[in-house]
Amino acid sequence: MNAFKRIISLSVIICLCVASLALVSCHGRGPAKEEFKIDEEFNYDEKVEITFWAKNDSNNIQKGIYNKAAEDFCKLYPNITVNIKFYTDYGTIYNDVITNIQTDTTPNVCISYPDHIATYMTGENIMVAMDDLMRDSRYGFGGSELKFDGVTKEEIIPQFLGEGQIAGKQYAMPFMRSTEACYVNKTYVEALGYTIPETLTWDFIWEVSEAAMQKNADGTFKVNGQKTMIPFIYKSTDNMMIQMLAQKGAPYSTSNAEIKLFNDTTKELLYEIAEHAESRAFSTFKISSYPGNYFNAGQCLFAVDSTAGATWIGSDAPLIDIDKENLVDFETAVMTIPQFNAESPKMISQGPSICIFNKENTQEVIASWFFVQYLLTNEVQIAYAQTEGYVPVTSAAQNSAEYKDYLSRAGEDNDTYYDVKIAASKLLIDNVEYTFTTPVFAGSASLRDAAGQLIEEVTKAKRRGKTVDDAFIADLYENMVALYKLDQVKAVEGE
Repeated sequence: MNAFKRIISLSVIICLCVASLALVSCHGRGPAKEEFKIDEEFNYDEKVEITFWAKNDSNNIQKGIYNKAAEDFCKLYPNITVNIKFYTDYGTIYNDVITNIQTDTTPNVCISYPDHIATYMTGENIMVAMDDLMRDSRYGFGGSELKFDGVTKEEIIPQFLGEGQIAGKQYAMPFMRSTEACYVNKTYVEALGYTIPETLTWDFIWEVSEAAMQKNADGTFKVNGQKTMIPFIYKSTDNMMIQMLAQKGAPYSTSNAEIKLFNDTTKELLYEIAEHAESRAFSTFKISSYPGNYFNAGQCLFAVDSTAGATWIGSDAPLIDIDKENLVDFETAVMTIPQFNAESPKMISQGPSICIFNKENTQEVIASWFFVQYLLTNEVQIAYAQTEGYVPVTSAAQNSAEYKDYLSRAGEDNDTYYDVKIAASKLLIDNVEYTFTTPVFAGSASLRDAAGQLIEEVTKAKRRGKTVDDAFIADLYENMVALYKLDQVKAVEGE
């Protein structure tokens, strides 16, 4: 079972998350610390040890990149030791951090989503705001005393840097970025008599998906000749709902932690989804399992997954996780997610960010900041981006001859230059201006889970023959508020 399938979604571990949030609110917020201020010199003679919690997808190449980065960094700073702890999913990192806040045993540097970092900040001065560090003439971006060619602020893609702003300060630094892509079985779609438009629309997706449900007299599906067909599978239903609302211009939440999810547009979307869930033309990762496996077996026409998941998708994918005899040969098209308005596309920007935890020893914080900047250097950014369909977060890396050469060699092999993976990276690069993020606050991770769970519950209900009407959705809204404690959500206070 591949790493993407093993990722524990936050909704699956909701009990743990809710318990963790309760722990923070009911049993203190961890030992109070003084706000970090960079008002002392870094001592190059003092031994400093920092811990980095890194996320990878059980990918030994990614581990190797992290290990090499730490090794090369420590050669430049021989008084610093970097210890790396590897995780295969963000949910476990999140819960471990929440637990360790109580005992003041958090790591120094951690890969996390901004939504999670906002929750970490419920403790007093738990996190380090990087604004002063970024500006510092000695140790900041382009600093005079850095021992490597560090990135400048202007070289970080503005949209990506802006995602890390929480309560008006920079608590998250982008590391890699991805978006969602719709991986299309072009061969089967055309066999059904359709021509794929330049931009996918929801109407097109639903129409083709329903057409793909036609069966032969023997019960097999006409499009693939098999007994299994789920035309449209969405991996992250939280992203699905969030992006649908954004495309409709409907509210989701505000930066002041106002919950706007439970509105009439959401209800309309749920009715539409319910219609296609009832016919079995639509399903989700949680209900049916990883979409890439169905896609690679010719049992799915539209698989929506992260661009970072491209190495698992397509007939020639390097990380295929089904038996070879079940593979079907077809042409894969990598396209933006379905849109309601093809003239004004909207797609989510996501991906791992880096945060720094406050420590009593200021030297540890400065050493951590050095390491964060080192992870933004071209060597690390380009190497990691080549492992999956990620995109470097700096213009320095994106515009480098090395990265441009990588993008130009799509299809040379089915590993480093796997064409679907490179197409997924290009998709984000070409559409950065159309990406958006959602407001980040303590509880925004729970709101995200609730958004996805609405789709999951409606889909399950229709598959079980239940009626989805106004009363059902009203009860669903109420249950989601209670389950995810959304009535207790508060904005992170600015400083």
